[in-house]
Amino acid sequence: MSVAANASYDVVIIGSGVGGGAIALTLAGSGARILILERGERLPREAENWSPQAVFAEQRYRTRETWYDGNGKPFRPGQFYFVGGHTKVYGTAMFRFRERDFEGIEHADGKTMPWPVRYTDLEPWYGEAESLFGVHGKAGDDPTEPPRSTPYPYPPIPHAPIIGQAFERLRARGLHPFHMPSAVDLHPGGTCIRCGTCDAFPCKVGAKGDAETRLIDPALKHSNVALQTGSEVTRLISDERSKRIVAAEYRHGGKVLTVRAGLFVLSAGAINSAALLLRSADTRNPQGLANSSGVVGRYYMNHNCTGLMALTPWRVNSTRFPKTLSVNDFYFASNESEKPLGNLQLLGKIQEPMLRGALPRTPKWLRTWLARHSVDWYVMSEDLAQRDSEVRVRNDGAIELRWKRSNLRAHRRFVEVAKKLLKDIGFPIVLSKPFGSDTPSHQCGTVRFGTDPAASALDPYCRSWDHDNLYVVDASFFPSSAALNPALTIAAQALRVGSHLKARLPEF
Repeated sequence: MSVAANASYDVVIIGSGVGGGAIALTLAGSGARILILERGERLPREAENWSPQAVFAEQRYRTRETWYDGNGKPFRPGQFYFVGGHTKVYGTAMFRFRERDFEGIEHADGKTMPWPVRYTDLEPWYGEAESLFGVHGKAGDDPTEPPRSTPYPYPPIPHAPIIGQAFERLRARGLHPFHMPSAVDLHPGGTCIRCGTCDAFPCKVGAKGDAETRLIDPALKHSNVALQTGSEVTRLISDERSKRIVAAEYRHGGKVLTVRAGLFVLSAGAINSAALLLRSADTRNPQGLANSSGVVGRYYMNHNCTGLMALTPWRVNSTRFPKTLSVNDFYFASNESEKPLGNLQLLGKIQEPMLRGALPRTPKWLRTWLARHSVDWYVMSEDLAQRDSEVRVRNDGAIELRWKRSNLRAHRRFVEVAKKLLKDIGFPIVLSKPFGSDTPSHQCGTVRFGTDPAASALDPYCRSWDHDNLYVVDASFFPSSAALNPALTIAAQALRVGSHLKARLPEF
């Protein structure tokens, strides 16, 4: 669709990922006129979706914009601008945060900030999010899991033989491996063919539970919801008293256009949402919008992650969908550390083109052999919020990402623990490769919510303390990153906020 210049709506949602999609679906059918602005287009379903050469070697779907690190070095970020946001290429992992994640946890490098909400506030919304995304899982095996009032919508995805063997060997060592909760359409009548390309690949058959298929498309079935793609919002405009946002300025079809609304929901992702608020600075808001506290763009977090290739030299791993197992025995204190280490889970199956960036000098035949003989794991530790870990906007408008990493001692210890554990259960060789700052796939924390307007940008319902009709609903509201994939927590809070907004619509 195309929006007329200077059009007016009741609600404008910026971004079509999990946060924006959940708000749109919750408000669909309310009678309010809703416009979703998405800078990207629909990701095409094509043969290249499942090609590791196209996706990894050629980076077909990755943005071509340039960002800069804290030293001024340019890099091409791991950002994907499509309807559905990063969920178009996410690995389908849908974890609930643990109860203690909301309360503040002592780590080796410091204590995390408590959230202004508790697990009990999000618990019913977690259940609704699991239902919307069609999550497969099994409760009761993970000793760290929080209580739940509803079962998983679908049973766990069965383990492939080599994964099932690892599962049993982990249990034999006294650990508590469990079925990883996953949002795929793998059940009677579902479209998933267990192709093995969920992690970092788009889904050619629409079987991945992503924000486009599970939130945006259902919302668009309602006549009061419209989506305009190819529309990058460049600035928000406040009123004379700076208490309300009156318009959004965006580029579309080579033109700069403006749309007005009574309510604005910003869901562009933690980095881009912060950058947009900073770019919207004016004489009344010289630090940017929603930023009287000075925290916008600060406290950036991104999980400390390392990939492990556990090799089976005498056995080819032909598994097509390995992401079925996870371990949380080291999530809090354990025999290996008195402080938390993090979460261990399976990666999608690595293929030779995916190794070229990490092993550029290794012969192709050896990369091929490694990929054929590996079971691939993901070691994830919490990154702690630090004020000088931040997103900035350069004078030329480009994003500068000054990520000050933290908790690395714990993460390195966890990598050592995981490598030894994998060797002990039958993988004689384990190779490791840490993820860099060019893959901010779990970005969070740049527009944190809280209870003190002097120390946070948003209230517990993600409303800006400074502007009555501006809500920021994506992982930027996180005051801590936990050590689990963030998608389900974003969805749960977005559904909670959406319900709150639905009741308040007449006020806007």
